Amino acid sequence: MLGKKFSLIDVVLSVICVVFTIEAAAPASAMGNVQFFWWGFLIITFLLPYGLVVAELGTAYDSCGGLYDWVREGLGDKWGARCSWCYWVNFPLWIASLACMAPSIIHSLWGIELTLGVKIALELIFVWGVTLLAFSPVSDSEWIMNGGAIIKVFVVLVVGACGVWFACTQGFANDMSPQTFIPDFSDTKSLTYLSIILFNFMGFEVVATFAGAMKDPSHDIPRAIIVGGIAIAAIYILCGIGIGAAVPTEKLSLDSGIVDAVAAMLGTAHPLTTAVGIAFMVTLFANMTCWSFGVNQVACYAAGHGNMPKIFSLCSKRTGMPNGAAIMNGVIASGVLLLQVFLGEDSDVFWVLFSTNVVFLLMSYIPMFPAFWRLRKYDDRPRVFRAPFEGKVLAVALAVPVVELVLSIVATIVPLNSSPAEMSKLPILMGVVIGVLLGEVSRLISRRGRSIDNPGVGARGSGYFAPKQ
Repeated sequence: MLGKKFSLIDVVLSVICVVFTIEAAAPASAMGNVQFFWWGFLIITFLLPYGLVVAELGTAYDSCGGLYDWVREGLGDKWGARCSWCYWVNFPLWIASLACMAPSIIHSLWGIELTLGVKIALELIFVWGVTLLAFSPVSDSEWIMNGGAIIKVFVVLVVGACGVWFACTQGFANDMSPQTFIPDFSDTKSLTYLSIILFNFMGFEVVATFAGAMKDPSHDIPRAIIVGGIAIAAIYILCGIGIGAAVPTEKLSLDSGIVDAVAAMLGTAHPLTTAVGIAFMVTLFANMTCWSFGVNQVACYAAGHGNMPKIFSLCSKRTGMPNGAAIMNGVIASGVLLLQVFLGEDSDVFWVLFSTNVVFLLMSYIPMFPAFWRLRKYDDRPRVFRAPFEGKVLAVALAVPVVELVLSIVATIVPLNSSPAEMSKLPILMGVVIGVLLGEVSRLISRRGRSIDNPGVGARGSGYFAPKQ
């Protein structure tokens, strides 16, 4: 008996559930009105080629490894290991950054000043709550994803509707003149947040998982990616309007910005402000719980190939869940949060951790594009969907996203001048360098358990895909 056939709207809604990360709305809004230009520009130059690439790879390679598998098949174990490390290490940093938001939101809602010790305790409760749920199959439950998505929509609608109302009655808190919508490449602050928009496009490979349940995947997959990308951009723009209406960009808090915006429009004591604050925290927890399943599974899968340390391959005999990866998430996230003891009360821990997480996630996607080039060249397996790129057009379509990823990473971690704002990037740069070095150590240690290396398709010694002469 045939199973359910997913319509275009079913797939688009699922994409929104997975890809939309509400915590990124405030950092994106920190760019000011120029964010609206970058959303449009990157939909065309990044999302379109990236989406078509993951659509082709995701429908051609049916495996548990996703991004990691594509890179490993195309470029070999060396780059597969680097990809899996970056893809995994971003997650405990992401958990830690979101944990830092809880004390800020509590302060915004109720004005409670928490001591550093209490803040860290709350953050650790968040971290280990996510970790413990990752031990259970409930982390892969549809109701968590759907419930979290519904709450996200509620928050967005409140912020957007209040923003429109506030702007019509009180005016915008920011300058809305036409020139503010045009990028100023001398504005290093704006360029710093560019990686946030790219971060918000990551995860569209989920579209490929619906290929077998689509009526016409070759037609519906690219449409779902384009429509989903535009829908997500529209959601962020709606949030941006709400935040921009109430809070001047220079005063915007990167962690509690959404709650602060609603409080500025309705008042701190308004029931809707409290509801948004609580809903916002619930979505953070639900989002991390859902993401934990996929990230941990990929890390466990890579460990089976000798591309991640053996601890990541530890699975529960009772549930089959990748508990080793979950434990490592909790340990690493807790460790970086405890650094606040040495850094002090005034350290901007949220932005350092969040931007470092963003950088590592973007880094994990860079090798996907050259891997696609090699897979397209040497692997002639049937494609359910084939991206409409060939020859020089294909080269350009693959090169442009790589350049954008690299430039956005550089703008995020490298001080572009000697101003205090730019020099504050140094902790992020140090974190990335340390993370990359640890990744290389992890790769070298992990490969000891592997007797045969996979050099990637088309490489000498690859066996089943010989290089063209």
